[in-house]
Amino acid sequence: TMLVTWLGEQITERGIGNGVSMIIFAGIISRLPASIKELIEDYFINVDQSDIWLNAIFMALLVIAVLIVITLVTYVQQAERKIPIQYTKRVAGAPTSSYLPLKVNAAGVIPVIFASSFITTPNAIIQALGSSYKGETWYEVVQTIFSYNTVPGAIIYTVLIVAFTFFYAFVQVNPEKLAENLQKQGSYIPSVRPGKGTEEYVSRLLMRLSTVGSIFLGLVALLPIIAQMAWNLPQSIGLGGTSLLIIIGVALDTAKQLEGLMLKRKYTGFIN
Repeated sequence: TMLVTWLGEQITERGIGNGVSMIIFAGIISRLPASIKELIEDYFINVDQSDIWLNAIFMALLVIAVLIVITLVTYVQQAERKIPIQYTKRVAGAPTSSYLPLKVNAAGVIPVIFASSFITTPNAIIQALGSSYKGETWYEVVQTIFSYNTVPGAIIYTVLIVAFTFFYAFVQVNPEKLAENLQKQGSYIPSVRPGKGTEEYVSRLLMRLSTVGSIFLGLVALLPIIAQMAWNLPQSIGLGGTSLLIIIGVALDTAKQLEGLMLKRKYTGFIN
């Protein structure tokens, strides 16, 4: 764990993107071929000939669902609320008004990564202890609570995603510092008092946006797990929502960072 954390920090400092997120991204991508192979074997090879057409329809619906989720996640990750900003000091050639963008999901995919770690770590620890504790009450309780495949585990996982979304949104966007910086720059939000009034306004707005973002993240992560438990689907489908959130989020953040670096070097960007 220490080695991976160190590698993540090195990637963040010397490379492109968030190091830890990039490592998790690479891990998910590396497991995709095995997951696809498992689905093909379960639905097209190890089945009766009479079920192949039904399974083909199911797989087609699954692909459509994945494409819809990718579109929705991309839209929500890039959606933002533009807060108008006015400047009290006029500088020749400078605009007198602008806007402050607040993302609907300011926390990004970090809440999903944190929640996944909180769920998987206790299970990994008790499995490392060996089978000597199997059968004991506390062992079974821990396995039930910290598992994606149980109702308590799925509920805890969703609650953690929602909680971390609110927490990390206020880490990413600090309303107090934001209000202070606006005041120092001689700018303000129309109809909002500078200083404390701006801080409270941004906090309320961030809470509303984070509510939408947390519900969206929770649903995308939870619905595939519910489908997996209800229809006894492969575990790769149950964790598909979480994997898609991480893959798309990391890909978008990395693309934006690359765009910024290219524009900084006076090259034409590739996003627009």
